Amino acid sequence: MLVDGYDDLVFDLERSKGAVIYDKLHDRELLDFFTCFASSPIGYNHPKLTAPDFLKKLGRVAVNKPSNSDIYTTEMAEFVATWARIAMPDYARHLFLVSGGGLAVENALKVAFDYKTRRNLQDGVWKDDAEAQAHESELVVIHFKQAFHGRTGYTLSLTNTADPRKYKYYPKFDWPRINSPGINFSLPEPERWELCAEQEEQAIGEIRAAMAKHPHGVAAIIIEPIQAEGGDRHFRFEFHRKLRELADEADAMLVHDEVQTGFGLTGKFWASEHFGVHPDIIAFGKKSQVCGIMAGEKVDQVKYNVFSPETAPDGTVPGSSRLNSTWGGNLVDMVRCQAYLEVIEEERLVENAARVGAHLLEGLHSAIEGTEATRARGLGLMIAFELPTGEERARAWRAMYDRGLFAITCGARSIRFRPPLNLTEAQADRGLEIVREALKSL
Repeated sequence: MLVDGYDDLVFDLERSKGAVIYDKLHDRELLDFFTCFASSPIGYNHPKLTAPDFLKKLGRVAVNKPSNSDIYTTEMAEFVATWARIAMPDYARHLFLVSGGGLAVENALKVAFDYKTRRNLQDGVWKDDAEAQAHESELVVIHFKQAFHGRTGYTLSLTNTADPRKYKYYPKFDWPRINSPGINFSLPEPERWELCAEQEEQAIGEIRAAMAKHPHGVAAIIIEPIQAEGGDRHFRFEFHRKLRELADEADAMLVHDEVQTGFGLTGKFWASEHFGVHPDIIAFGKKSQVCGIMAGEKVDQVKYNVFSPETAPDGTVPGSSRLNSTWGGNLVDMVRCQAYLEVIEEERLVENAARVGAHLLEGLHSAIEGTEATRARGLGLMIAFELPTGEERARAWRAMYDRGLFAITCGARSIRFRPPLNLTEAQADRGLEIVREALKSL
């Protein structure tokens, strides 16, 4: 069995609580700024999820595994209703569920490819189905350097982070890859914003060049609102708004990959809410644990799109089964996610992420002052800082881990925090204390 992660820890499923992991191997507690790579939204063994009635329901659902794409269950209907009420933006009309964040992005791209092809047919760019199929390989996805969008088929052509082991040697499409104008937090203001604006203009020029090269082929512009695996790289809100304009110019889908940034981590339910942009598609996963996509009204501008139940004159339903999988997500994950959503709403955990995140970031600026660490940055509880080299980063991570703080690395030199949404200020302060001790020990 391939396990290539943290081999000196045995996770105790029963004794881990909230933001604390219990390491059975070393008989100790770890403050959890890891949350299984940002996938555990409310920590471990929350009282709502360990209540007898909930465990009984979860056990009943786990006995059988229905193909959710084919048959309905009351449990799925209850989950979808809860998701629509709490998690679904009011501009989103369509929901598709699947297992895995990479497959969520994969299906977002399929929506975009189908849309662009049908739009070209509708506009007379291609005269018939045969011509459309002949031009399939001309469709492209504009994406960014330092992006991570998954390790599956299409997504391998997008992912290009600091660790090439994740994508090298696998055949890929040669799609337009744009310089990523991330904010350089090591620069003082106003130099920081001046450089960022210059880099944005370069990126916009590259996007326009790609649009000119592929006048009918740009199916999507995809971006993580904050590039996570790529190094917690933030963008100016103005740049996100410009991407909305460019996607509209190209008649392409604007796809936000919120697999890591979504579900409350940044202090908004979806990170895109911070900059007031409505993407055409949101891909989600990790914290929701059931993964998928939500799509807005743009997809409905073409007949027989992937969500359309419309019957064609020949009696077929062209949109049927264009997106599908046997399980259509996992029913156990849906039941668990419904409970997560209810806890997030009842305990106001998105607001907690904003409040405690601001406290943690302010404390981090103080904790790294006078050390080799720099570039503290964050939005909500999505927080990171940087060391001068990868080797120093490794030593800092180890010093924190040995003192009881479990964080994650990202990019070439960064350490990121991904605590649960219900982190307390006291736990944040304890984490900061460990960061101070660890950095002083280097």
